[in-house]
Amino acid sequence: MRLLFVCTEEKAELGRQEAPSTCPHCGGKVEAIDCAHKWRFCFVPICNITKRSYRCSLCSKRLEFLYSS
Repeated sequence: MRLLFVCTEEKAELGRQEAPSTCPHCGGKVEAIDCAHKWRFCFVPICNITKRSYRCSLCSKRLEFLYSS
């Protein structure tokens, strides 16, 4: 008999706020979106991760900020 364990991920949006920049593709406003990711293994929570992503509000493209020194 073989047991199968399932690892699932739950995503939840925590909030949105306007970022101080414009989209280089269309010139629309950029939104900063905070998301929480919860990993579970057999209904036992393993870790909680909070990430921030940036998207254009007009064309919905995912944007990345490049840092230069």
